Parts: sequence; C-alpha cells; structure tokens
Amino acid sequence: MELNFKLKDYEEIVGQEALSELAFLGEKVGKRRVLHINSTREGGGVAEILHRLIPLLNELGVEARWEVMEGRTEFFEVTKAFHNALQGQELSFSQDMLDTYLITNHDNARRIDLDADLIMVHDPQPAAMVRHRDKDQKWVWRCHIDLSHPHPKLWNYLGAYISKYDASVFHMAKFTQKLDIPQFVITPSIDPLTEKNREMSKAEIRTICDRLGIKRDKPLIVQISRFDLHKDPLGVIKAFLMVKRHIDCRLVLAGGGAVDDPEGAEVLTQIREAAQGNPDIYVLELPAGSDLEINAIQRAASVVVQKSLREGFGLTVTEAMWKGKPVIGGATGGIALQIENHFNGYLVHSLEGAAYRLRYVLSRPALMRRLGRNGREFVRRNFLITRSVRDHLLLALAMDRPGESTITI
Repeated sequence: MELNFKLKDYEEIVGQEALSELAFLGEKVGKRRVLHINSTREGGGVAEILHRLIPLLNELGVEARWEVMEGRTEFFEVTKAFHNALQGQELSFSQDMLDTYLITNHDNARRIDLDADLIMVHDPQPAAMVRHRDKDQKWVWRCHIDLSHPHPKLWNYLGAYISKYDASVFHMAKFTQKLDIPQFVITPSIDPLTEKNREMSKAEIRTICDRLGIKRDKPLIVQISRFDLHKDPLGVIKAFLMVKRHIDCRLVLAGGGAVDDPEGAEVLTQIREAAQGNPDIYVLELPAGSDLEINAIQRAASVVVQKSLREGFGLTVTEAMWKGKPVIGGATGGIALQIENHFNGYLVHSLEGAAYRLRYVLSRPALMRRLGRNGREFVRRNFLITRSVRDHLLLALAMDRPGESTITI
C-alpha cells in the first residue's frame, strides 16, 4: 500500500517545533544524493523504516532512494548464518560460503546504480559492496543486530570490510566494536500513521480478530515477530503454559518470514508442533503486508511479550507501547532501551521470570493501564519516525566533518 503522508500530518503528534527543526536541517543537508541499500523490500524493521524514511527525506529536499540487493537461496543461507554468528552462535564458514557472499556482493554492486554522495548499507548482507566505492563518496554501515558478543573469527572477517567505510551506526553503545572509523548510535523508530500503528476502532479490531479466528473471551497474551529461534517462541509457549495453570488465558504467536531469512519455515514447524492440541494457542503465519492484522492483534492484546534471547532493537516492543499495552520483554539488546521496569513494562531473564511477570500484570488491571499510558508517551518522545528523520539528517551533516569517537545523535 502506497503511503502519501506528509510531514505536516505528524504535527498533532510531535508538535510544530519538531517539524521546524526538520525543515531547518533539511535546508542544511540540501540536495545531497543519499542511497540506502538493504537485503529485503518486505519483512523486518529495516524495510519498514526505509519505506517511510525515504519519502520524508525527499520531502525535505534530500535526493534519497532505496535499492534492494538480490541473491540466490544459498546466499541468504550464508548471511543468515552470518547473522546468527554475529549474535554469538558458534558456527564455521567454508571458503565456498565466503565465495558465495563475495560474488553476490560483487554482482549487486555492478547491478545497482551506486551514484550517490552518501551510501548507507544496512546489515551484513550487502556489507562487502564497499569494495566498489568511489573515492569521492561517503559510505556508512548501519548495523541493526545485537553485535555485543560476535563470533570473533567472523567479526574479524567482516570487520575488514567495515573498516573501509567512513562511519558505522549501531542501535546502542553496547553493540559498538573496536573500529578505526567513527561510530554513531541511532535507535530505530515506528511511523504512527501507517496501517500497522494508526488508531483503530473497536469494531475494526473485532472484525479482524473474528476473521483470524482469535477468540477474545479470555485475556490475550501476544507475541508478534519473525519465526526465529532468537525470538524464543518456544520459550513463550512454555511460559504461557505456566501462567495458564493460574489464569485462564490465550496465547497468540503471529508473524511471518523474510526473503533473507531461510530458517523461518523450519522454526514455524517447531512452533506448531509445540502448540499442537492446545486450543488456547493460536499460531498465525501472516503474509507480507499484514500490517492492519498486526495492528488489530496488538490492540486486542492484554499483554504483549517479546521474549527475545538476542535482539538488535525489537520494534514490536515500540509498536505495542504505542498502542498503550504493557510489554514483557527479554532483558537483551535494544529491548532494554525501551522497557523500564515498573514504568512501562518488565524485563525478564528466564521462562520463570516471564511467567511470573505475566501473572503479576494480568492480575492487576490498574497497573496494566498505567504501564500502557507510560509506554505510549515514552514512544512519542523517543521512537517515532520524525526523530529518525532528524537523526539521519544530522548523520549526513556529520559526515562532512566526522569525529573520532562514539556519538549518540
């Protein structure tokens, strides 16, 4: 669905002062040509952010565009293994795997028009394209995953390419690595006006839940995410079963896959096997573009869970908070930037901790409402798309005279 929102449409939410700041920064950046490159057009937070970031930058006078790299199945199997290893998993990589990675990057660098002043490359998949940079360009590597404990050998391999960039960007200082280039910290964001986050009537929510077969006669615990073992969906089921002994409730595990994540189908099979025979567990595979359905499910939730074991940021936490829902999240990665214990939700370290906090919140309706109000305001102040636009404009300006330290924009 094509979105035609203009910056003025956000004024009621973020205020005129924020929009005036964007206009000022847009004039400073001027007609710079900015190119973003990632590995998928649909699925995941990177694609969602770029869908809205690019048109808003263009409205401010920046000549921004977005290209998606192409690759065969074996390439995405390699980069999924990269993803897992960079988040700490012990894996080995053959020369054939590394050759597949480099050849695919080379082919995409020849296919994609790299004529731009500033090129932002997102995540490991297209990172080696920097070998084809022009000396007059600025290249920035944007990492969206938890890089706090990367596999040393893989990071040494990938770091050799990252060091060729002019700067790198991470979600939080904890993820930064020892690099001889400037490092910036910029958190992701959501767009409050999209189908996934806009306000919905009770009738809309009811209609969509009925169509999906979700009964709402009991409290709903919801986790929305890609089917990825790092999101710990099997752990969510176990925690739910602990809660179910004390509170009659239902669980919704909903999500989909992405072109660059070939493991999703296998993980979905494991989830369905774990949920088999339990009528109070809904496992929903949603096709690409199911934003309205996700919105309705999150708004129907009593509590939203994001029990990740590794997480670059976790935009589903932001989305749920924007909808006024208390969130129980794994105490990892960017989730810890969003959840403040007892203020807008709870961070947990174990199955037992997740089950305890779910019971605690579900049995206290007044607390649920307070956590939800606090969460929405926290997102409004910190994690909306207008702030992300501002940060990218500041980054473009900083690349004219980068510093030498880790900087939070």
